[in-house]
Amino acid sequence: MHPHVVPLTARRPNVEGAGGVDLAELVRNALRMRPDRIILGECRGAEVREVLLAMNTGHDGGMATVHANSVAQVAARLEALAALAGMARDAVAAQTAAALDVVLHVRRARGVRFLAEIGLVGRDDRGELEVRAAAWWDGEGPFDVDVAAWGELTRRYGPW
Repeated sequence: MHPHVVPLTARRPNVEGAGGVDLAELVRNALRMRPDRIILGECRGAEVREVLLAMNTGHDGGMATVHANSVAQVAARLEALAALAGMARDAVAAQTAAALDVVLHVRRARGVRFLAEIGLVGRDDRGELEVRAAAWWDGEGPFDVDVAAWGELTRRYGPW
């Protein structure tokens, strides 16, 4: 382990109901350490609010895992998780569009994990959160690309 890395782990309360530490509390406490990066293993509840807020307050380079079936479904998943934290849909869209740049969707097929989609995070014409597939791969043939989304991705972040 690197000396500059501080691992934090959530835990359930004991049988008496004491000693529990949830992910939202860990994210808040990690922010007090003034980190350069926060990497959250899995975002699956109300901690999504803390992660989005952290990424919108000058903490560049964060990363979290969210389970969704495709990049297009990430928006709905984040809205559902944020609802657990009491966030309104428009607040989720604003926070997510400002906090996240790209979504990478990893799949497993034939016992191998591979990058299946690259999604571009933004807001649609109605102001709702959307994640558009810029490129996708079935694990075998060449990547397919949405020319408009890929062009926007390279304009934002440079050629890959």
